[in-house]
Amino acid sequence: MAAPDSMPQLDLAEGFARHLRGWATTLGAPADACAVLAPVARSLALAASEGDVCLPLAQLAQDEAIACTPAGLRAKLLESRVTALAEPLPPGDCAHPLVLDADDRLYLRRFFDLEQRLAAALVMRARAPAQAVPPALRTTLDKLFKPRSTSGPDWQKLAVALALQGRLTVISGGPGTGKTTTVAALLACLLELTPTLRIALAAPTGKAAARMLEALRTRAADLPAKLRKRLPAEAHTLHRLLGVTPLAGRFRHHAGNPLAVDVLVVDEASMLDLALAARVLDALPPDARLILLGDKDQLAAVEAGAVFAELSAARVFSAHTIEQLVLLTGTQAADLPPPSTAPALADSVIWLTESHRFRKDSGIGRLAANINAGEGAEALAWLRGGEDASARWIDDEGTRPSEATLSAMEAGYAPYLAALRAPAADAQARAAAAFAAFDCFRVLVAVHEGGRGLDALNAHLERVLRTALDLPPERGPGHAWLGRPVIVLRNDALLGLYNGDIGLCLPDDSGALMVFFPQPGGSYRCIAPLRLPVHDTAFALTVHKSQGSEFEAVLLVLPATPVRVLTRELLYTGVTRAARQVTLAGPARVFAAGCGLRTVRLSGLAARMSAQP
Repeated sequence: MAAPDSMPQLDLAEGFARHLRGWATTLGAPADACAVLAPVARSLALAASEGDVCLPLAQLAQDEAIACTPAGLRAKLLESRVTALAEPLPPGDCAHPLVLDADDRLYLRRFFDLEQRLAAALVMRARAPAQAVPPALRTTLDKLFKPRSTSGPDWQKLAVALALQGRLTVISGGPGTGKTTTVAALLACLLELTPTLRIALAAPTGKAAARMLEALRTRAADLPAKLRKRLPAEAHTLHRLLGVTPLAGRFRHHAGNPLAVDVLVVDEASMLDLALAARVLDALPPDARLILLGDKDQLAAVEAGAVFAELSAARVFSAHTIEQLVLLTGTQAADLPPPSTAPALADSVIWLTESHRFRKDSGIGRLAANINAGEGAEALAWLRGGEDASARWIDDEGTRPSEATLSAMEAGYAPYLAALRAPAADAQARAAAAFAAFDCFRVLVAVHEGGRGLDALNAHLERVLRTALDLPPERGPGHAWLGRPVIVLRNDALLGLYNGDIGLCLPDDSGALMVFFPQPGGSYRCIAPLRLPVHDTAFALTVHKSQGSEFEAVLLVLPATPVRVLTRELLYTGVTRAARQVTLAGPARVFAAGCGLRTVRLSGLAARMSAQP
């Protein structure tokens, strides 16, 4: 039986299957060709809902409802009159909702068009002639990056030197590897060369954008005052930057009306799905630089595609680029990868591998490394040994959380409860204290449903808080109540609220209950609960929704049984949201199964980039 979360996807897939078969029948396609369309369309639609961009014919042919060899399926699809070959594909063709490429990957037409556009735009930027970097910038780089006490290359310094030369730079690194420090140094170098440079900072979510801006300001504290003044004063969500319009999927900025920027820095780029990535590249002026920051080991986007993971898969430098990196940074050529030009994004990708936040042998750092390596049994044995207080394990085998897990949840939010009870000078001071306490801790989950899922844990924590604050059992207008944390689930450009924004229900200076949201510069604005777009309680978050956030402590509650969404990427992402302490609670076999399961997103982006003329 399908899980409740999957029922809408099943309904949509069935509807698409009926529509496509009817379309082919109307066009006079042979009966046997029409017969395979329904299961093919259903599989493609369901695959898209799970993040896949395409499906190989060999996989589709294994479906019992199709019962066909890959070659036979290919022939029937082409006979259906609703499937076009990728090459040659008539410009502007919209009569064929399915596209089949030369490698027998089958696409929904929308995804093929997006992937083709994105591949072409990325390769065009990667192949742009290298920018001449004045030798004097080596002195600037030496000032920004002091000599290291450890051996080996300074990959942050190398990342800046690489980005100075090209229009596309993909920087991948785990938590604490210095991505923001790298960007601060890069922007300082670029502003030194061109003081009037127009720079934009963006991220997929409001929280990630705010964290990026705050971290950049901190990292830029040591820069000369004249450079600090030229740094961007705000960061945007990508939707806000592109300009949301009432038409779904349409933005004010696109190829015909590009962004007025010379440099665009996108943080948390692992959250970019295929459609959003394509639209960002569409809206970027041809001569602008694009810097993508992310962690290739994190979860991919919720929507279709794993763009960042594909872009950052290979780190390759040409002989010329290695020569320039050596010249600019003083790095020994022997410390760099041997020269090559094979990948489409050669000279555009660099990895930051040294964490300044977590030592490799520290609790969170060691646990993250074990998860990434698929070493579930080793990680579990070490966690159970209790050797490091920063990484804890709670054995919890039940369908509902144990008392130990519930106690850890409640203890984590005790400072928030205290902040809600404390007197405050005014509403702004109360909001500042409440957010400071609330943002120290978060409960993370893998699933929505069940006794260990998002809904159940949020309901439990709501009961605890309402009881502790002596609140009446009924909620107020807009389902508001004192202390309720909310997460926005739908963009609302008029209100300036975006998917993933977190607010707190607190009294304003008149005593009316409002929802406060943090603003750049440290202030808070409040919105009446009834005006909020679709939202939910946010004591507990899914790991997906926590991307772009960091908390002092995290409690990751695992489901009662292994599920497909619980992969090593999800575990790694959840664990690395914690800066100081992480606790995992769940059955040992579920943790081990998750460590052994990798997220696989089917896509042709890498092949499409390699095939660019």
